[in-house]
Amino acid sequence: MPELPEVETVRRGLEPAMRGARITKAQINRPDLRFPFPDRFVQRLEGARITDLGRRAKYLLAELDSGETLLMHLGMTGSFRTQDGTLADGAFHHPRGKDAAHDHVVLTLAGDQGPCRVIYNDARRFGFMALMATSARDEHPFLKGLGLEPTGNRLDGEWLAAAFAGKRTPLKAALLDQRIIAGLGNIYACEALYRARLSPKRLAGTLARKDGGATGRAERLAQAVRDVIAEAIAAGGSSLRDYVHADGSLGYFQHAFQVYDREGEPCQTPGCGGVVQRIVQSGRSTFHCPRCQR
Repeated sequence: MPELPEVETVRRGLEPAMRGARITKAQINRPDLRFPFPDRFVQRLEGARITDLGRRAKYLLAELDSGETLLMHLGMTGSFRTQDGTLADGAFHHPRGKDAAHDHVVLTLAGDQGPCRVIYNDARRFGFMALMATSARDEHPFLKGLGLEPTGNRLDGEWLAAAFAGKRTPLKAALLDQRIIAGLGNIYACEALYRARLSPKRLAGTLARKDGGATGRAERLAQAVRDVIAEAIAAGGSSLRDYVHADGSLGYFQHAFQVYDREGEPCQTPGCGGVVQRIVQSGRSTFHCPRCQR
């Protein structure tokens, strides 16, 4: 499933085409994705202008001048591509190799850059779309209760220690709790724990001192989370399985993975001599070096 850096990369790729554009036509090619489309979905989109294209955790949020927000989630295999209206049908700047049978939503836009089509493709249909009142979207079930974004300086050691204080869940599970940190997924949790030299099996509560203050571990982990997310966004995300950018090009942060999907390879920490292992936690693969991650 695309993680926060991938979703942010898609947002940046779509923004020039979508922000400020008017939706002249909306087409859905099936009645549902993971969930049924909202009532009168096409009618509520057509004629609306997209005033902003944002992101919250792993959700894309297109704010409309109609007073509603279009929420889009990529699921496991969902992706967007843009098609310039000046090109012949089927001619894309970067051929995707995607089966057009899985093009489930097509938005025709009129904007400053001319006519454009934005196409949502999803082979497994685990993605979904929803419409909600913009004024109340923070209370919508998909968004309510989401935690802190891992992209700003507010995520520091003191904040992390307070959030994890008293928790007896494994550190990896605590990092993946979207009520605490919104948008942090399996790949980058593994990478951040490696950088902080912390075991994914360590109890989350051990990052706080008895008085609730931050330990050095909390400071290291907070910095590692911020750094790995920032670097992945700058690199364009991670192209695992079906993930591609809005223009069809691939992200490349996966070349910088230090532990993820490196089971059996030597640990990259100088002088460690350990070997990356894979364990399963809550049904998810965790990659770590048991020698230098404590």
